[in-house]
Amino acid sequence: MAGQSSKIRMNFHQDCENGINRLINLELYTSYTYQQMANHFNRDDVALLGFEKFFNESSQQHRKHYEHFIQLQNQRGGHIVLDDIQKPIEHRWSSGLEAMNAAMELEKTMNQSLLDLHSLASKHNDPHFADFIESHYLDEQVEVIKKLSTFITNLERCGGTGIGEYFFDHYTLQQS
Repeated sequence: MAGQSSKIRMNFHQDCENGINRLINLELYTSYTYQQMANHFNRDDVALLGFEKFFNESSQQHRKHYEHFIQLQNQRGGHIVLDDIQKPIEHRWSSGLEAMNAAMELEKTMNQSLLDLHSLASKHNDPHFADFIESHYLDEQVEVIKKLSTFITNLERCGGTGIGEYFFDHYTLQQS
């Protein structure tokens, strides 16, 4: 029956519920963007299958994240509100370096959103929600940002395009 309140809702502020919904939608957008990147690098005229693999795995990881947050929202008695998924800003990248820089911006945005949610959970005295974010996401985000930074540095060292990009694709991304 629509309109009934959840019997399990307790110490779950509306701001936290709204924040989770925003994060779910950001996770969907991020997954969608990474899938677009994977598709781009799998094209026959691009053919960088290590980049395709990396971005496909990143897309799958963000799908798991939004499913995890949907589970949390339901567990806490909240309502899932999905928005339209914005299409990726780009659908082609001139190089793996350009795509990795775009991925870095996505992950920094995700990290800031998680930090904002953690702050919101603390502000509303919701230790369960704060612990959920700390336990499952904050360390992972730091690791992802570090990994992307390392990839960007190495791509810059090898020239970012051409044979250097190919070797990076083959020996770093395909072998991992």
